Amino acid sequence: MKKIKLFLVIGLVLSVFVLIIGCSPTTATETTQAAETTATETTQAAETETTDEWVSTGPNGEPAVSFKDANLVLTDEEKETIKKENYGATFMWFSGHVFFDAIESGAKSVFEDLNIDVVGSVDTGVDVAKVKDNIETLLALNPKILMALALDPVSASEAFRSAVDAGLQLSFLSNVPNGYKLGEDYAGVVGDDNVGMGLACAEMMSEALGGKGKIGFLYGDMGMWVTEQRDGSFKKAIQEKYPEIEIVAEAGIADYSKANEIIAGMLVTNPEIEGLYVVTDNAMGGVLAALREANRQDVKVITIDIGLESAIDMAKGQNVYGIVADYPYQIGEAMAMCSVYGILEKETPAFVTVDYFKITKDNLLDGWKKSLMSEPPNELKSLFE
Repeated sequence: MKKIKLFLVIGLVLSVFVLIIGCSPTTATETTQAAETTATETTQAAETETTDEWVSTGPNGEPAVSFKDANLVLTDEEKETIKKENYGATFMWFSGHVFFDAIESGAKSVFEDLNIDVVGSVDTGVDVAKVKDNIETLLALNPKILMALALDPVSASEAFRSAVDAGLQLSFLSNVPNGYKLGEDYAGVVGDDNVGMGLACAEMMSEALGGKGKIGFLYGDMGMWVTEQRDGSFKKAIQEKYPEIEIVAEAGIADYSKANEIIAGMLVTNPEIEGLYVVTDNAMGGVLAALREANRQDVKVITIDIGLESAIDMAKGQNVYGIVADYPYQIGEAMAMCSVYGILEKETPAFVTVDYFKITKDNLLDGWKKSLMSEPPNELKSLFE
């Protein structure tokens, strides 16, 4: 099959997400087994609560099943059944970010073992016409699998219908198009323990401020259940568990390119702010710029997902105190396996999640490796030499 990679960069939309994880059965890869062990150990170390009050659910209230407990495995016979068909797979999300690069790497590790070729990749969006056009581009490559991010569940319901009708096995990252049924319209959905991640952010904020202080709250305002769960969990934990930490300013953000402007205004209006919660690393460029421009290196920042700029800031001992990271490589493996299960007409859990863990300067380099399953870039490693 002819390989193609289309980069249809959609400026505003790109900022919206990035939110925005029988016979000799085998797991996706040996690497995943090691990563799962690490994930379990680090999550236990985080000591976050696991009562019903702090349990994540899927986009439609589905019970969450961890990647490890989902036990997505294939028998030798099933693997041979897939291998002989020479299927093609496609991706539809955002290019050029380490998070999605790691997801693709995880998926490819599964596909390579099953003789599945990645034949195309396009950027996603919320505009129905553009998403439909992109899907038609992928359908022309005759794939069997589509792994995708559906930013807007409402518009995605129409946009992805042609892929469903064409018989593709769809696996989604976090969001599911409205009205779609598991096992009929899509093969699986994989995401994070969003409630746990928000709770972990609150714990790290308390650590950063010594248990008391005034903070700003930058939450996602694009109507995505992912950010709503994370942000809501953080706010609830601060209010209920840390009474000496006060949220004195809060603002919603849908276009992450506006982060500088929003935080600059927040600091002027509330100069007493000592800490900031930032919904996702994708807003961190503007947040850090605003803090630098205001000469506020005293403000401690907690965010979700690891990115290079935040990691460099943390390594330099500046604003970023803590990052709550997940395992996108495992997300890719899980999504790939869900689609393969769909081909084999095997059932998958309604909502598969990956673990999370805390990153501070002390475990930053190891945290990068654990989360992204890749070596930290030299510009980051050099700060520890």
